[in-house]
Amino acid sequence: MVLLTELPPEIVEHVLGYVDPPDLAWIPRICKSLYHIVNGNASLFKSVFIKHFDNPNKSDLNWEQLLKDVVRLQVICRRDDIYQKKHELPFVYETVKTLLINSATDTERVRSTTHPISRNAKLLSSIFKEETNQSAFLCRSYLYERARRESASESYSAPQPDYQKSAHLHCLYGVPILYAHPESHRTRGSRMSSYACSKVYDLRQYTENTKWGPFMDDSTDRVDWEKVEAIMIVIGANLRKLGLTKFPVCKNFWELPFAGTWPGSYKALPVIHEPEPLDSQDPYGITGTWLRVVCFLDYTDFFAYNFSAEEQLGADVPRPAIDVGEATRLILMKIRVTRIEPPGPDDGQALPVVHFEGISRSLDDSYDENANSDLRGMRGSVRLTREGEVRWTTFSVFSGVERWRSESVQIGGEKSAKGVLGNWFDKDFDPRGPAGPTAFWKVSDKVMESRALLQDFLPMIRDGPDETDDDENSQTDDDDDEDEDDEPGLELEITGIPWVTWTDN
Repeated sequence: MVLLTELPPEIVEHVLGYVDPPDLAWIPRICKSLYHIVNGNASLFKSVFIKHFDNPNKSDLNWEQLLKDVVRLQVICRRDDIYQKKHELPFVYETVKTLLINSATDTERVRSTTHPISRNAKLLSSIFKEETNQSAFLCRSYLYERARRESASESYSAPQPDYQKSAHLHCLYGVPILYAHPESHRTRGSRMSSYACSKVYDLRQYTENTKWGPFMDDSTDRVDWEKVEAIMIVIGANLRKLGLTKFPVCKNFWELPFAGTWPGSYKALPVIHEPEPLDSQDPYGITGTWLRVVCFLDYTDFFAYNFSAEEQLGADVPRPAIDVGEATRLILMKIRVTRIEPPGPDDGQALPVVHFEGISRSLDDSYDENANSDLRGMRGSVRLTREGEVRWTTFSVFSGVERWRSESVQIGGEKSAKGVLGNWFDKDFDPRGPAGPTAFWKVSDKVMESRALLQDFLPMIRDGPDETDDDENSQTDDDDDEDEDDEPGLELEITGIPWVTWTDN
């Protein structure tokens, strides 16, 4: 019998290309012959990687390091004890980002969604489905630490650098974790939404340095991922409370982990018409139909929360948790590119600035008696920040006059399917507010009709429910469905389009 090591090196390399990734760690230790075949063999590591994960079609990757990092990530996340792995947050953060950046963009579209199938995302979903991994890496921001310590009647410390990494990971995960202790029994006292509201509705967060959006208060233009995380929690909690996450058009964006949180992941159904010349030059994929969510407090509650005559807090002391009830509105946006220009000196230089115009329409008749006929104009722009994040600025126009503005960031980068999270506020930066969270995501490339039509959402509903994805990846908490604060039936008030027909049955 011929031994493996007696075969020509190219045949041995071909055979080793079919081993599982962890095996490449110990095979070189068997003998010198295998050591020399495996060690530093970029083509072998690439072959093993693309057999198990996405092929990013890039030539400048360190395939050996990439594969070793993925194996190490899996080893770390299999540890049972949270305290045996939480110190690995910096490594986990960088590895998750690398995997997402190198995720597939040219594979078949996942049914009922607008993002492609990705083995990288599937791996990450399976890893972070484990609640101890959620606690160790996704729930480590200042917001979660504060909630855990306050519920235990303890003082809390000043923010730490790892808080931003954890918040960013949570945003990439894409499913709001609504309890401070995901690995333990969930109680009303551990709910995160009231703490997230205390950040989102605190007017002290809206400053000139932050552009009144989810940016650091230091004029660096860097994204404040803890603000983005709070926005995601507030909107996610409200959508779930209203029962809207039962419908695919919301569920597939808010309940599926890592659902299109990487650059170029938007993948809609093919459109019949040829794209306009400007659309072909647009690197952000702006033209199309977007579904927007806006949340806000009653202004009386908002004003009292920010300008109470009671004890004034220090600048670094968070406002108390607030749970007074919010309103949630759904808005359909149809926008198209109007012009493209070079980036300015304060913008990221890798991509141009793209301007757009369009219309927006409320889908909630109870909010606006003219919702079925009043088309509100809007305009805005998309650009890169100096650190390379995608920044969206929008203006809502009423009767030709700008009224509201928003500043947001796109989760996952340019053309990501996940969409945009940010803050809305008065376009004149009124120091008395109001202000609040907003999110929007692309549902179709179509912009032809001026009315809100069911066809605008076909990418999410024409395939029918994906039972496999729902069972394995959906993070809907059964506890929330049974909560006494839930308001079943409120989704029926949204009558602009037939939401009640978009069930999973």
